[in-house]
Amino acid sequence: MLVDFKTLEDEARVWIYPCNRKFYPQELEPLKEKLKSFIEKWKEGEGCKCSFQLLYDRFIVFGANEEAVITNQDLDKQVAFILELQVAYEVELLDKMNVCFKQGEYTQYKTVKEFKKLIKNKSVNSKTIVFDNLVQTKFDLENYWEVPITESWYNRFL
Repeated sequence: MLVDFKTLEDEARVWIYPCNRKFYPQELEPLKEKLKSFIEKWKEGEGCKCSFQLLYDRFIVFGANEEAVITNQDLDKQVAFILELQVAYEVELLDKMNVCFKQGEYTQYKTVKEFKKLIKNKSVNSKTIVFDNLVQTKFDLENYWEVPITESWYNRFL
């Protein structure tokens, strides 16, 4: 059952798919409709509360309440849907090892190798905000997703 993301409990599981670019303004409404349609069918009939968010016009976030039994088959459906979006929008959504970070008002997406060069060149520093796309709960998303490099696993590159 599709619910407002805000109504999911703190322990709700989340999956974050960072996009290698912002979705274009003309892509946003059709994308939101596709996301809504997917979530409505994903765990249909099981009383599962599920939701999605599109953050910074770049990150697709799925959420499911803690009581929801998410099987490997359910995750396979989710990944298959993400693969369809990659093709439809000509984007990369599954490479979680690339680094997403804020640079001024912009969100950047770089390979780890490029990110290390930015640190070496002092284009990025210990105060730079990075996105930890490996967080697993709604609480962690809200509290530990956007953190300074020093509070993330990327601090090893400093």
